[in-house]
Amino acid sequence: MKKKAKCIFEGNKDNDTDLMAVYTELFITEGDKKDVNHEHEILKIDEAFKYKKTQDKLIKCNDIFTELRKNNEEKIVLTKGVAGIGKTVSVQKFILDWAEENTNQDIECVFLLPFREINVIKDKEVNLHEFLMKFYPELKDLEKSKLYKECKLVFIFDGLDESRLPLNFKSDTLDTVEERASVDVLFKSLVKAKLLPSALVWVTSRPAAANQIPPRCGGLFTEVRGFTDEQKEQYFRKRITDETQASRIISHIKMSRSLYIMCHIPLFCWIAVTVLQDILIENNEENISTTLTEMYIHFLLIQLNMKSQKYDEQEETERTEHLQLNRKMILKLAKLAFEQLKKENIVFYEKDLKECGIDVSKDTEFTGMIAEIFKKENGLYKTKVFCFVHLSVQEFLAAVHVFICYLNKNMQELQFFFEDSQTTARQKIQFFRNVKFHDLTKMATDKAMQSERGHLDLFLRFLMGISLESSQNLLKGLLTHTKDTSVSIRQTTEYIKELKKQDISDETSVNLFYCLLELKDHSLYEEIQSYLSSDEHPGRDLSSSMCAVLTSVLLMSEKVLDQFNPKRFTSSSNYTRLIPAVRCCRKALFDGCGLDETCCETVSSALRSSNSHLTELDLSNNHLQDSGVKLLYDGLRSPHCRLNILRLCGCNLTAQYCESLSSALQSSHSVLRELDLSNNHLQGSGVKLLSDGLKSPNSKLEILRFSTCNLAAQSCQSLSSVLQSSSTCLRELDLSNNDLKDSAVKLLADGLKSPNSKLEILRFSICNLTAQSCESLSSVLQSSNSVLRELDLSNNVLKDSGVKLLADGLKSTNCQLEILR
Repeated sequence: MKKKAKCIFEGNKDNDTDLMAVYTELFITEGDKKDVNHEHEILKIDEAFKYKKTQDKLIKCNDIFTELRKNNEEKIVLTKGVAGIGKTVSVQKFILDWAEENTNQDIECVFLLPFREINVIKDKEVNLHEFLMKFYPELKDLEKSKLYKECKLVFIFDGLDESRLPLNFKSDTLDTVEERASVDVLFKSLVKAKLLPSALVWVTSRPAAANQIPPRCGGLFTEVRGFTDEQKEQYFRKRITDETQASRIISHIKMSRSLYIMCHIPLFCWIAVTVLQDILIENNEENISTTLTEMYIHFLLIQLNMKSQKYDEQEETERTEHLQLNRKMILKLAKLAFEQLKKENIVFYEKDLKECGIDVSKDTEFTGMIAEIFKKENGLYKTKVFCFVHLSVQEFLAAVHVFICYLNKNMQELQFFFEDSQTTARQKIQFFRNVKFHDLTKMATDKAMQSERGHLDLFLRFLMGISLESSQNLLKGLLTHTKDTSVSIRQTTEYIKELKKQDISDETSVNLFYCLLELKDHSLYEEIQSYLSSDEHPGRDLSSSMCAVLTSVLLMSEKVLDQFNPKRFTSSSNYTRLIPAVRCCRKALFDGCGLDETCCETVSSALRSSNSHLTELDLSNNHLQDSGVKLLYDGLRSPHCRLNILRLCGCNLTAQYCESLSSALQSSHSVLRELDLSNNHLQGSGVKLLSDGLKSPNSKLEILRFSTCNLAAQSCQSLSSVLQSSSTCLRELDLSNNDLKDSAVKLLADGLKSPNSKLEILRFSICNLTAQSCESLSSVLQSSNSVLRELDLSNNVLKDSGVKLLADGLKSTNCQLEILR
C-alpha cells in the first residue's frame, strides 16, 4: 500500500512525482447530506460562488474516520469534489501516512479499489474474498476467517463518477463474505453496512455523480475544495525551487483573476506552472497567457515539444512543425474528448478509443502522447484504462475538435448542437452549407445553458477563445487554414449581452461573462467597474444576471470597497445575489434586504477567509432567525475575523441565539466591539446567556443595544454582574423600550457603582420608570466609581419628584454626567 501511494502523476509517466515533495494540505470541509444532489460543476470550479449550505468545518484527510465515529457510529464517508481537486491525492496521503505507521494505527488493512478498475470485472459474480483477491493477490496467504472477523478493515472506493455499475440501491444485498453476487451488489452491501458492518467505507466522487449514494447510507459527507489562497502559494513555492521565478509566476497568476480562481484546483496549478515556467525560461514574457484558452494552447505545445524530444528524439523545432507532425493523433484525441464529453465520461477504455480511430496496439505515435496529455493505467487482467490528465484538457481538446469541424464544414459532427432545432431535414442541409461561426456559438451557448450540471460550460469558454485570430495563429499546423471570425465574434458578443438581459441563472451569467473575457471583450467588465466607482446614479436596477456578474467582478478584483450597499445597484429581488460581495468590502449594509438564514453561511465563510476585510456588517430587519445567525458563530470566532460592528436588529432572534453569540465573545479571536440586538424577542434568558460572554477576559465588546427586546427587571441583574466584572469593556448600553420598571434600575445600580464599571452611556427611554428610579440613579451619580457621561430617561413618568431626586446626584462633586435626556 505504501508503494501504491507514494507517487503521484504529474505529466511524466517515466518519472512520477514523490507525493510528499509537492503535497500541500488541502481544504476539506464537512458537508450536508442534503447538498449531495444536483450540483452545478461550474459553480464548484469558480471558487467565488459557493452558496452551499455548510458551516465549513475543516477536516484533515487523516482525521476522516475520527470524524466519522462522532456521527452515531456510522461507517460510511462520502467525499466529493470536482475533477482534479485532490480527492485521489487525499486518499493517497491517508494511505501513505497509515502505511508508514504515522496515523490511524487502529486500522489493520486498507484496500484501495478504484472504480476504473472495478469496471473491468463489473459483470462477474464473486464473493468478497474473490473480489479483493483480483486486486490484492497477496491475500491468498492470509487466514480468511481472521481477516474478516477480527481485523479492522477500510475499503476505499475511489472515483464513483467513473463507475459503470448500475447502482440500484433498492436491490438485494449480501450478508456473508462467502455469498456470491455481482460486483454491483457487493459494493452496495458494503455501503449499506449489510456486509461486514464493522468495516469502514470511504467513497470519493465528482459532485454530479455523488447522488448515486442515497443520503440514508452515508455517515459523514465531506468536500475537497482544493487550495485556499495561502495553499496555492505554498504549492507554487514547493513546485518551483527558484524563489524569484516562483514569485514572478505567483504575481502573474494573481493579475489574471480568472486563472487565479482556477488555481484552487491543484491539477490546474500544475498546468499553470508548466506553461509559465516554460515562458519565463524562454524570457518570452510578451507571450504570457492572458486567457484560459491561450494557457491551454501553450500547455499543448509544451507537451508536444517534450514528447518530440523524449520519444521522437528530435531537436526542439517550431511549434507549427510539432503540430503538423502530431496532427493526426491530436485530431483523434480531440474527437475522443468531444464524444466522451457529450456523455459526461472522463474515463475511457479501448473500445471508446477504437470508435475514434485510435488503435492502441498499432498507433506508435500514441505512446508518446499518453505520457504528456493522456494517462494510461493498467487495470485488472492488463486492461488499459485511459483519461486526459485533467478534465479541463478534455474540454479544451473537445473545443478544438468542434472548431476544426466547423472550419472543414464537417457538419455531421456538429449535429449535436443542432439536434433540438425545429427545422426540416432540407432546411438543415441548406443551413449547414451556409453556417457561420456565430450560428455555431449561439447553438453551443444554448446547449450549454440547458445542462443542469454545467458539463459544457468550460468547453464553451474554450470554443470562444479558439476562434480568436491570436489563438488560430498559435494552432497553425494543427489547423490547415484559418478563418476570419471577427464579424462572428462581434455577433457572438452581442448575443451574449442580449442573453444577460434575460432572466438566466447565476451559473450561466458567470460563465457567459467568462466567455466574453475569452473573446477579449472587456466591455461588460468595464461597465461593472463604472457602477462600482460612481455614485452619480444611485438606485440602478441591474438585472439578476448582471448582479451575478457584478459579484464575480468584485471577487475577481483585488480592490476592497470601503462600503457596499446592494440598494445602490438593484431591486430587492436580487439582493441575495450580491451577498458574496461581503468578501471584498470593509462595510456591508444589507439591512432590510429580505434575506433569510442561508445568507449567513456566505457571511460566515467571508469572516473565516484569510483575507477577510469586513469590519462592519448590518443585517438588520431580515428574517435570519436563530438557525441562520448561529451560522455566524464559526466566522466570529475565526482568527481571521476582523468584524468590529454587527447589527442584527429585527431579525426574529430569540434567547437561543445568545448562547452561540456568548461563545463567540469568549473566543480568544473575538474582535467585536459593537453589537445591536434591538427589536428581537431575547427576554431575560437571552441576556443571562450573553452575560457569560461579556464577562470573559476575551470579550472586547464596548457597545451593546437591547432596545425593544421584551426584557424585564431580572435582565438587569445579569447586566449588573457584567459591569462588576473586572474583564468588562462595556461602555455603552441601550435598554430602551423594555418593561424594566424601577426594580431594574435598582438592580443595575450596584453594577454602575462598581470600581470595575466602564459604562459611560446608558439609555432607559420608554422603560416604565417612575420617580423611584431617580433615587437609585442619583446614588450612582454620587458614587466615586461612576463614569456615566450620558443618561437617557426620556418618555418615562418621572414627574417633578423624580427630577428633584436626580438633582442631588447632579450636584455631587463625583458626578461626571455631561448629557441628560
